[in-house]
Amino acid sequence: MKVTVVGAGAVGATVADNIARKEICHEVVLLDIKEGVAEGKSMDMMQTAALLGFDTKISGSTNDYAKTANSDVVVITSGLPRKPGMTREELIGVNAGIVKGVAENILKYSPNTIFVIISNPMDTMTYLALKSTGIAKNRIIGMGGALDSSRFRYYLAQALGCSPSQLNADVIGGHGDTTMIPLTRLATLGSTPVTQLLDAETLQKVAADTMVGGATLTKLIGTSAWYAPGAAGMEIVESILRDEKKVITSCVYLEGEYGQTDICLGVPVVIGKNGWEKIIDYKLNEEEQAAFNKSADAVRAMNDVLKTLSL
Repeated sequence: MKVTVVGAGAVGATVADNIARKEICHEVVLLDIKEGVAEGKSMDMMQTAALLGFDTKISGSTNDYAKTANSDVVVITSGLPRKPGMTREELIGVNAGIVKGVAENILKYSPNTIFVIISNPMDTMTYLALKSTGIAKNRIIGMGGALDSSRFRYYLAQALGCSPSQLNADVIGGHGDTTMIPLTRLATLGSTPVTQLLDAETLQKVAADTMVGGATLTKLIGTSAWYAPGAAGMEIVESILRDEKKVITSCVYLEGEYGQTDICLGVPVVIGKNGWEKIIDYKLNEEEQAAFNKSADAVRAMNDVLKTLSL
């Protein structure tokens, strides 16, 4: 099995490192446009193999797509990172051209690959990748929901004083500070609803903190986060290559599911060897569905920007 990670920045390198450490595949190719960066980072990672005990081969390349040939999964992280005060929407103009070009070049050498999109604004970049390539919808997966759900579990764990791994809690909708929807009603610790363990005020704060989780980190460290996004990307790749059939909230193309059509949004999906294989219906209540519809409207407004670009 072979995985290509496009973009050797902090997120891309972390995805590659996590995949190698868990030995999810035999080979990882790290690709970047900046001379020497992918080669250097891949060499640095390979020099940890003897210390960490993994056998995955990692190689780097400067913009040579031929070296990505026959990749089973391609993770796209390339693009301008979000800076303090910058919204994901402001990234569209720059990153749309990058993502479209990357996807087209990848398909020349790996026509059957599955894409995992991390580049921001992630919902719009996932939609762009699908529409510009014309490949089957199940082969395009946006990572945002996996990351947002992990952050939701972190904040819930802080409030409950428990391990995040003991929580089942999902975030649906858009991958944006105002468009994501933490589903507090459905979150559980073990089999106990968290609504029985935390008061409404605390749950509201947890949800609010989750929604600005990315912006909080950007403000603290001066750029986008990378450890959690890298791990979220790895989780999706692992479920694909090991055919785990995990239910992971991911940005996928909707055709009537959750009341929305012709849009890529975060919903719970089964992920296996064919990409995303099935959408799970969480039976939203009226308030949750209204929030989901509002989220879809905001993402559509971002998608409309694509029409103004010469791509």
